[in-house]
Amino acid sequence: MIRMIGQGMKEDRYEGEVDIFAHGELTKIIDDLARMLLNKKEIAFLGSRIHLIPVADGEEKEILCRKIIFFDIQSSKAKQFGFTMYLNEKEKFTCCGDEPYKECEREYAERSKWLLHEAFCLHSQADIFHPYEKSHSTVKDACEIASALGVENLVLYHTEDKNLRNRRELYTAEGVEYFKGNLIVPEDLEEIIL
Repeated sequence: MIRMIGQGMKEDRYEGEVDIFAHGELTKIIDDLARMLLNKKEIAFLGSRIHLIPVADGEEKEILCRKIIFFDIQSSKAKQFGFTMYLNEKEKFTCCGDEPYKECEREYAERSKWLLHEAFCLHSQADIFHPYEKSHSTVKDACEIASALGVENLVLYHTEDKNLRNRRELYTAEGVEYFKGNLIVPEDLEEIIL
């Protein structure tokens, strides 16, 4: 799911509008939950200021003046999409979703300038956190994938929270053994300038 704030999106849109892009099953779930949990005043924003926009596998949209392509990551748990945003004609920003990279994502992820990839735990702690049982990867896995795909910048996210104080240091130390590009292990809510 991508959440895009409506500033500068289209002339017929107003500041404060929100577009939520997701596969059709998820937009229906969000709509149903909102109608069950919100009051009438809040529900009135659905469709007027909050836009739930279903997208399909391989569908291309222009969002915030950027070409974005959505793709099905073939999740083993629940339907889930990743996306590639073209920063310009050649540079790509790709998010592989909440599961390890799969070969079906190659055309989107390969040679991305920026790749967001989950890394649930250190490879050295896989026996503690069991990432593979949860359809997740390790730092080593994500770094090897990014290296093989020719990625410039790798951002690791969706990590276990037992090592928060030392996460950046630990994940970076393990990751640089397998990835020679720019490796970023952000703190929660940290902003990254592209």
